[in-house]
Amino acid sequence: MLATLTRWTGDLALAEDAVQDASLRALEVWPRDGVPDNPVAWLRLTARRRAIDLVRREANRRPKEVVAMADGVGDAEDLEPSAVDDDLLRLVFTCCHPSLALDAQVSLALRTLCGLSNEEIARALLVSEPALAKRLTRARQKIKLAKIPYRVPPDHELPDRWAAVLATTYLLFNEGYAATSGAELVRVRLVDEAIRLARLLVRLQPDEPGALGLLALMLLQDSRRATRLDDAGEPVLLGDQDRSRWDREAIAEAVSLVGEGLRRTPDHPDRYVVQAAIAACHALAPSWSETDWDAGISWYDVLLTVDAGPVVRLNRAVAVAERDGPAAGLVLLDSIDGLDHYALWHASRGVLLRRLGRDAEAAAADERAAALPLSEPQRVRLGRAP
Repeated sequence: MLATLTRWTGDLALAEDAVQDASLRALEVWPRDGVPDNPVAWLRLTARRRAIDLVRREANRRPKEVVAMADGVGDAEDLEPSAVDDDLLRLVFTCCHPSLALDAQVSLALRTLCGLSNEEIARALLVSEPALAKRLTRARQKIKLAKIPYRVPPDHELPDRWAAVLATTYLLFNEGYAATSGAELVRVRLVDEAIRLARLLVRLQPDEPGALGLLALMLLQDSRRATRLDDAGEPVLLGDQDRSRWDREAIAEAVSLVGEGLRRTPDHPDRYVVQAAIAACHALAPSWSETDWDAGISWYDVLLTVDAGPVVRLNRAVAVAERDGPAAGLVLLDSIDGLDHYALWHASRGVLLRRLGRDAEAAAADERAAALPLSEPQRVRLGRAP
């Protein structure tokens, strides 16, 4: 709805205000009159009318702009959910304008397009919430002052925005795949939306390895959706999942994409292609015990050449622990800086400490993890760690 209204108005801030006002209006009207047959259409129409009112109040707007916006308020376009597809992609590219710093591009896109909260985005980017709020304010002001256009840029401008667009889609998927808060481990709507956006990006740039790798990575991770929770809604660890229920069609598509991505990056590895190759090691293994840890760790070593961030090092340490034992993995975990406020780092330490018989230290690590943001299923799983 926000993306569509931004196209109509050409003003992101005005569209946000109108959408918010329409949502508040729904909260007032729907409990009294009932939810309309088409809630999305109701919200879009109300938001559009509110946008027209806001434009009329701005003395510097010419009357013809109001007329243009008012034209066709009742169009069937308002009723068609598919009409927002290209609008959403345009909004990603608007937020990811090269005049903004890369971290600001990603933050703004996640907040505006993806609807993630400031708290969720701050956790994803490993920054404080106040710092993120300031970043978002500056980015919105710059978009308005610079009159950044709401459109998918021409091909020659894509490279300047591509990295931020991929990062936004990737972080959206991550929050959906393993929610950092709330009652659900998987936020299916976010996962599906991220995969849809990745397919649009591949369609837009079919030869671009980052898009190929990102789509492959998402498909491989999501291929396990049916097995990640048990009947009670609690997380099932990767090693305990029923691999016969994994989505083999998605895996086959993803492996093909990985191969294409690798062929296009023989000398300069792409982070998403390499991550997809790591995920393929798990997807293609007949069982947990038959996982090719040597291959996975080798791919992590390649990934470190393009992304030496703490979360990558954490994941590599976990893989080393499976191959070389918990002591080797713990040494690597304890050498990582910057993850003291990251729940999964503490949880991983707890697992390895417990395998080493250091139960008191493991309990302390679990307690520290439980004090940090986690989804409720993750918290339950942590509470019954063996």
